[in-house]
Amino acid sequence: MADKEALRALQNRLAQRLQEARSTVRGRAWLAVECGGRGFLFPLQEAGEIFSMSPIAEVSHAQPWFLGVANLRGQLHGVISLAGFLGIASLAEGRDQAMLVGFNASLDVNAALLVDRLAGLRGEDQLSVELDALPAAAAPSFAGPRWFDAEGRAWQEISLSRLVRHPAFLKIVR
Repeated sequence: MADKEALRALQNRLAQRLQEARSTVRGRAWLAVECGGRGFLFPLQEAGEIFSMSPIAEVSHAQPWFLGVANLRGQLHGVISLAGFLGIASLAEGRDQAMLVGFNASLDVNAALLVDRLAGLRGEDQLSVELDALPAAAAPSFAGPRWFDAEGRAWQEISLSRLVRHPAFLKIVR
């Protein structure tokens, strides 16, 4: 019980910081998440509400990465496994730290990404961009630059606005 309360408190603090950061951060800022042991950055202005895991109703004939539909604060949202969509192994199955990250309302999509865990907020001042990036043709259109933190950990930026328009993301039917 104490673990759930601590998780809720962390979620509330992070949501509060996310809201504050949206209005006060100068320069680029991201919501950092982990999925399949890898780090990803979602631009703060594109990330929406963060939800704890909810029951998910499966949808027939959907892609394996489209987990189904969940009722999140009274609205139906499609739930997408980020790891499944990216083709990496997920650690989220059965984990207490798994979270759902919604899309900003301005993107006009009722969907949430399942991630293994939240890793906090990151600012441009905390990261350095990779200079020897892959050619643009080798990366999907929603992949932004790769960043590194002070410890040398890589963080792949994902543009949520480009992700929601990507043909593979839009094709949930098998």
